[in-house]
Amino acid sequence: MSDIAPHLLVLLAAAGFFAGFVDAIAGGGGLITVPAMLIAGIPPLQTLGTNKVQSVFGAASATIAYARKGHVNLQQQLPMALMAVVGGALGAALATIVPGSVLRGIMPVLLIAIALYFAFKPNLDDVDKHRRMTPFVFGLTLVPAIGFYDGVFGPGTGSFLMLAFVSLAGFGMLKATAHTKMLNLGSNIGALVVFISFGATLWKIGLMMGVCQFLGAQLGSRLAMRTGARLIKPLLVIVCIAFTIKLLADPTNPIRVWLGI
Repeated sequence: MSDIAPHLLVLLAAAGFFAGFVDAIAGGGGLITVPAMLIAGIPPLQTLGTNKVQSVFGAASATIAYARKGHVNLQQQLPMALMAVVGGALGAALATIVPGSVLRGIMPVLLIAIALYFAFKPNLDDVDKHRRMTPFVFGLTLVPAIGFYDGVFGPGTGSFLMLAFVSLAGFGMLKATAHTKMLNLGSNIGALVVFISFGATLWKIGLMMGVCQFLGAQLGSRLAMRTGARLIKPLLVIVCIAFTIKLLADPTNPIRVWLGI
């Protein structure tokens, strides 16, 4: 941390807090923290590893807050969380095999689809709907798959989990948000273990941002529980669109290359 200018440390602390706040409500914290760390001059690999350090704090904070209010049963969700740990670890371990350009090209399309789903799907509220997939199948397939993505790339994981819980598990918006956090915690832990083994974590920065993200997540989760779908739905759409714009702003994004932009 001594190599980073004081004003950049303030930037990282603020990014951690705001990321925790947003992520606890609609996911997308990585959209804030990853660019902030790159701006601060942290190399890409260390940015990914350090991001997992502070993300664990934010996901744990939101999980605790939602569990205390009875929105998620930690014991019942533990098997799914363990599958997320496995998926996150495998994703981080195999990150070098999956070309980052492929993910950057696919992500804008997927995120716009998610934004449109939540923006125009009628009757999206905090009431549970018809379940299209049993918890066993859901935990055995989608959870490790999304956890794997979190280990490989990361940003947007919360949005994918929200879509899966609402559209397939039949959860209401608030319940889906609460359950997303523990699974995100699991995939973060799995990926972090791998990044630690590669020495790709800056602990002082990660812990500093982690404390800030913990506090932000406490505030965000309490606000989400107070307002429910009225806040979660629009913020989720905004996060998806913002992340899409960020990805498409990258001159090296494959979609821009394919379109000749």
